[in-house]
Amino acid sequence: MNRPTPTPPTRLLAIDAGLRAGLAVYTADGRLERYRSTNFGAPSRLKKGVYGVMSAVEGLRRVVVEGGGPVADPWAREAHRRGLSLQRVQAGVWRKALLLPRDRRTGRDAKEQADEIAREVIAWSGAPRPTSLRHDAAEAILIGLWGVLDAGWLPELPESLQPG
Repeated sequence: MNRPTPTPPTRLLAIDAGLRAGLAVYTADGRLERYRSTNFGAPSRLKKGVYGVMSAVEGLRRVVVEGGGPVADPWAREAHRRGLSLQRVQAGVWRKALLLPRDRRTGRDAKEQADEIAREVIAWSGAPRPTSLRHDAAEAILIGLWGVLDAGWLPELPESLQPG
């Protein structure tokens, strides 16, 4: 008797696109699984690296990218090649959804607040605590949080993550 192969859990990959990129992976229950910052260093290494990053996410179904142009296009091309759901989001969109107006007056204010909220998401999710948290990884965490809310994987922000 053949047993069916189990289907891997559904995952979302969030990217703060750049040569130094932030990456965050969420599971279908809306919780952060892992996150990191990576420095591709050059456009050619970014283009080659995207394949490996996506291949390392078992059950990847959805990709959310913040950014545009040559640093975001390789992510979009690979997502399309794999038949994944792709969403591009501008910083102003996810920041408006997750940060209070006073915390997004300047880019610097938004980055500082993103760091604080990202640490709260890490704790709420039970993900490994960072020894240090780069701003691109913190922003990828919030891009992913916005993505799971937008996809309906979380019906609303958990109370402990509500702004204010």
